[in-house]
Amino acid sequence: MNPFHLAIPVKDLALCRKFYRDVLECDEGRSSAHWVDFNFFGHQFVIHEKPADANISEPISNSVDGHAVPVPHFGVVLEWDKWVELSEKLKAKNIAFVIEPYIRFKGQVGEQATMFFLDPENNALEFKAFKDRSQIFQK
Repeated sequence: MNPFHLAIPVKDLALCRKFYRDVLECDEGRSSAHWVDFNFFGHQFVIHEKPADANISEPISNSVDGHAVPVPHFGVVLEWDKWVELSEKLKAKNIAFVIEPYIRFKGQVGEQATMFFLDPENNALEFKAFKDRSQIFQK
């Protein structure tokens, strides 16, 4: 699979840099005074500083499996063991989850482990894992 590239705006570059580097343990790549590249689980992720007075829209959510899933959100599908390891690390770091780690669609096609939390700029992240990765795109 080819790595994706995602760039998002942030107001507090230093705070977000610390979150992605220290909390999620993403390695830093290139950077300048106004942006930072990260290795986001094998993908290229960039935070770009935005003006303090930039407009921020109200978040929305959609109901999925009885939970209010924040939209927009982004994240990565991890191997099952890596997901468990990350969820335990985040719990130990006292991350405030939007949706606590749990198994979604249990016993159905597409059964998956999932969790949602916010970065310091309130960008929603979802990390998930499938025990059967062949079901990622199954209906």
